Amino acid sequence: MKYCANLGIIGIALFVTCASVTAAYTAEVTVFTARAGATVLDKVGPEFERTTGHKLHVVSGFAPDFVKRINAGEPFDVLVVLPPTIDGLIKDGKIIADSRTLLMRSGIGVEVRTGAPKPDISSVEAFKRTLIDSKSIGYLKIAGVPQLVDRLGLTDTIKSKVTMPDTDIVSELVAKGELELGIVVITQILTTPGVELVGPLPPDIQFYTVFAAGVSANSKAPDAARDLIKFLTGPTALPVIKSQGMEPG
Repeated sequence: MKYCANLGIIGIALFVTCASVTAAYTAEVTVFTARAGATVLDKVGPEFERTTGHKLHVVSGFAPDFVKRINAGEPFDVLVVLPPTIDGLIKDGKIIADSRTLLMRSGIGVEVRTGAPKPDISSVEAFKRTLIDSKSIGYLKIAGVPQLVDRLGLTDTIKSKVTMPDTDIVSELVAKGELELGIVVITQILTTPGVELVGPLPPDIQFYTVFAAGVSANSKAPDAARDLIKFLTGPTALPVIKSQGMEPG
């Protein structure tokens, strides 16, 4: 009986030890991410949590806001934004340089409210006419569209009807009928209820928005953070990235 009792004690000790080891490799990973990363994580995040034991805390937002929060000392583990933002934070010592990873890229498209007539954007000239004829247009300040409009010589012509919100809500404004046209990354159009893709920009003026990831220099779970980035470049995430209108890398 004493022998059995000792075996029981040993078994309990082994259980506690194993539980402690497991706990040591389980972490909560806080992800600051642009919307494109958030929609992918919404689909593949549960599988990452199931296979690794880590837990994700995903915060979707706008890169300038994340930079302010990071510079103010707010803790995070992974950042998913445009490469120039990652590079700036690497320079400032806020992101680990060798963790910088290009994840995915999306072309730019035109959207309308679901059920609304789709304008002609089949050529550069048709796209320009559509912008001139539209009653209201929305796009972001940081995604390259203002520079494109300027190259097309339309900045002053359409200025009075352009909305450039400080947050990533162009598609929501189109869905509500508050804007007639939105010009944003295609992935956002495909993942927002209430809007439809008119089509990508004409090939002669198409460009891509790239999303990169990096690990916080102050992360308390750097290994788990790197695991997540690796997962986002792997076979589970790839079909989701493609289904949301993006290309890997």
